[in-house]
Amino acid sequence: MPKLQSTDLKATRLGFGEALVELGRENPNVVVLGGDVTGSVRTDLFMKAFPDRFISVGVAEQDMIGTAAGLAVAGKIPFASTYGEFAVGRPFDQIRQSLAYSDLPVKICASHCGITVGPDGATHQSLEDIAIMRVLPHMTVATPCDYHQTKKMIHASMMWKHPIYIRFFRENTPVFTDVSARFEFGKADTLIEGTDVTVIACGLQVWEAILAEEILASEGISVRLLNMHTIKPLDKDAILKAAKETGAIVTAEDHQRHAGLGGAVAEVLAEQYPTPQEFVAVNDTFGESGKGDELMKKYGIAKDDVVKAVKKVLKRKKS
Repeated sequence: MPKLQSTDLKATRLGFGEALVELGRENPNVVVLGGDVTGSVRTDLFMKAFPDRFISVGVAEQDMIGTAAGLAVAGKIPFASTYGEFAVGRPFDQIRQSLAYSDLPVKICASHCGITVGPDGATHQSLEDIAIMRVLPHMTVATPCDYHQTKKMIHASMMWKHPIYIRFFRENTPVFTDVSARFEFGKADTLIEGTDVTVIACGLQVWEAILAEEILASEGISVRLLNMHTIKPLDKDAILKAAKETGAIVTAEDHQRHAGLGGAVAEVLAEQYPTPQEFVAVNDTFGESGKGDELMKKYGIAKDDVVKAVKKVLKRKKS
């Protein structure tokens, strides 16, 4: 398998905005709703291209979800977007009752997720959103790892028949996936083959896991890397295959340790194939203001933390 490298830096939120414009040209039923952060989440691109199909609801996230539900019932294809913390925290009741309960195909697209929002501080660092959304029946939960995958995910979501929550990020980040690679919700991507241990990562942590794998490979440790871009429905087959073939699992995510990707993987392993697992995640704390890379190191979700977790789980595997 060729070595994964980054040739460019682009924000996943830009991939989202550009994909919306492409979908708008493809299907006249695509409509976009914004919550007063249009430029930040890059829905401004769609607004400029299709002003008659863009609705700004202002600082009223509950109204945004309710309006999106009504548009879906009317046969439109609504994409509702704001910051992650405001996309799920403020309108949870409307998401539960109007979208999940009714199984309406609204796409909630949340930017500025995770701790790398940085200077905006703890109030804007969405570290609980995966847990909140994956508990809802009918809800799909996904997070792309780079610009290319964001565009593919947004395109794939257009005709998805259920409510879906897609989280992406503020900063420019490495672009490393193949632009022609196939994408499918619920099917993990095996980015690196390995035999000693499996790292299952999502979002920005996929790149950190790639960097960690290079360090570990230089020490003779063979790491399999799965990009688990869809957290619900989870690719259980890929998880169980990895557990049986490598015998040790590390999960890595830009999210709270509890009830996120790591918790979802642990549920599968506990029920079907108990396997040593270590978690790379924010450990039950709020963040703070700071530079994204510095916060990742401080809160234990950078490449060196993946390396430490791999070595720790290997000790458990051998004991």
